Amino acid sequence: MDKLRVTLMQWDLIWEDPAANRLRFSEQFEFLKGKTDLVILPEMFTTGFSMSPEKVAETWPGESVEWLRKEAVRFGFVICGSTMIKDGERFYNRFVWADARGNIEFNDKRHLFQMGGEHEVYSPGNQQIVINFGGWRIAPFICYDLRFPVWTRNRNNYDLAIYVANWPAVRHQVWEKLLLARAIENQCYVAGVNRVGTDGRELKYSGNSYMINPRGEIALDFVPGIEEAKTVEISLNELNAFREKFPVMTDADDFEIKI
Repeated sequence: MDKLRVTLMQWDLIWEDPAANRLRFSEQFEFLKGKTDLVILPEMFTTGFSMSPEKVAETWPGESVEWLRKEAVRFGFVICGSTMIKDGERFYNRFVWADARGNIEFNDKRHLFQMGGEHEVYSPGNQQIVINFGGWRIAPFICYDLRFPVWTRNRNNYDLAIYVANWPAVRHQVWEKLLLARAIENQCYVAGVNRVGTDGRELKYSGNSYMINPRGEIALDFVPGIEEAKTVEISLNELNAFREKFPVMTDADDFEIKI
């Protein structure tokens, strides 16, 4: 499909309360039925960015993943975001994608935020995924991954990059500039979905969520600090036409990432 309707949910999160967060999102999904194709939730949408997964992490696939699956089928659109998962003996910050047919895809956050101690609690992912959805190739990433352009480099294998985040307000300018850079250098659409509010550690989040087009132009933005869901339509035909007119991918360097 050419047109893709994408909904960004710049939302506040109830601290370490998966059931309450699921309920609040379900209430909002009611308003989106028939109006969108893809709904993007923030990072750790069931808990906020918690360093206590032993308290609230769910064993894979877990109740929240099953909830995503059922809600995607019920409302007829894709729902995605990241949540804390215990898989085996390890904890992961896991991006989960649920489509309207009940299919689940996932990958784990690669870059763990050492300054916040994330690497001491969670294990890193070691793979990238690209999800094919109606002819769109979609690459998901999580928060701190945004700072690492090699890991997120487009080798002409994706059209839309998704970054879900709990990115503190004090560094909002970095978030905004890196999202713009990733869209321009990768000639793709970039959706950056960040939370708002204050978490259980008293960190403040301003949101500053965006959809950015491959020219580095802002196609959708949000009022900072305001809880809101907004939908934007993006075009695959327009993306491909721009790439054909300005084919920077043909001059890109080849490289290999060693895990």
